[in-house]
Amino acid sequence: MPYEKLNLSTPKPVLSWANHSLEHQEHKMAKNVASLPFVFKHVALMPDVHLGKGALVGSVIATKEAIIPAAVGVDIGCGMCAIKTPFVAEQLEGKQKKIRQDIEAAIPVGFSDNKEIEKSVTNWQNWREFKELHPGVKNLESKALKQMGSLGGGNHFIELCLDTENNVWLMLHSGSRHIGNKLAQCHIETAKELAKLADTKLPDLDLAYFVTNTPEFAAYWRDLQWAQNYARFNRDVMMARFKRIVEKHLVGGKPTKPLLEVNCHHNYAEKEVHFGEEVYVTRKGAVRAQEEDYGIIPGSMGAKSFIVKGKGNHESYCSCSHGAGRLMSRTKAKKSFSVDDLVKQTEGVECRKDGGVIDEIPGAYKSIEEVMNQQTDLVEVVATLKQVVCVKG
Repeated sequence: MPYEKLNLSTPKPVLSWANHSLEHQEHKMAKNVASLPFVFKHVALMPDVHLGKGALVGSVIATKEAIIPAAVGVDIGCGMCAIKTPFVAEQLEGKQKKIRQDIEAAIPVGFSDNKEIEKSVTNWQNWREFKELHPGVKNLESKALKQMGSLGGGNHFIELCLDTENNVWLMLHSGSRHIGNKLAQCHIETAKELAKLADTKLPDLDLAYFVTNTPEFAAYWRDLQWAQNYARFNRDVMMARFKRIVEKHLVGGKPTKPLLEVNCHHNYAEKEVHFGEEVYVTRKGAVRAQEEDYGIIPGSMGAKSFIVKGKGNHESYCSCSHGAGRLMSRTKAKKSFSVDDLVKQTEGVECRKDGGVIDEIPGAYKSIEEVMNQQTDLVEVVATLKQVVCVKG
């Protein structure tokens, strides 16, 4: 389905791939962003768009000579990682529970840290730049080291999946953990202070920004790139552990070669060229989908997920959705559903089925099929996956 141009009467148009009418608050957020003087050409809203902080989750914002730290958000570099293995469904029979238990033992979730740290983590080349990061994180190097290879909480997950041809896939969703969150908060605070000092007129203080060629912009850009690299490597570390566990159960620990590997951010900013000009592109809950780019669009813990290839649609700034998108808040989900509902909606999936994950129940999310139907001009589906094991953060 092609996009529609929202009737917002803003200096820059808003193009939406969401075929539902946006609520009043969502309209207001889109309008706020589109009214900023440094926004380039237009704002693009993905099919899974919903309320965020300052800017909508599921928005792609291209800017000239400025960047909005709160639009990138606090989970810098959050994204997905997936590999297609040479294994098939039959090899998994009767092993799902053991695999899930081993994942939970090897990969810390929630607020847990690693008890043991492997060489690949301590040798990560970007540690040497830690001392150059924002002074507000100088005491966090040890924590950042211990959290490398940990999942975190909320909607982060690890899944063992099967595609429609019964091939086994490994998939996970995580970001830059506490260090990314802290770096983002430090810079968001600085941007807000600068806006107040300069008496900058903003529709929402969460849209406070940094201007290029200033020390504040340079410091944020440096820390942003570092946290994005941390997030990507964090996913690699977890995936290596996950892969070893599956190999242990399926082929006695013999290493195997992945048939396809994908690792993509969906909360980040990069310098890119669009419509012939160099701009800063912030994807807040969106995946890059340039031609031939591989991406991952997950559903909820009881729904399908999709491995996709980008079509390079310029109107979307070569982007696509990052998931199904929430239908209701975590609080509302907890009030609306019971553990029995969770058990029914995750039937056939080896996962937690208790009150602690009710806010992640499939019913709290939009239909992933509907979201996919709204972006056929943005991506083509390469593989359709369904989880058989799910570990939640």
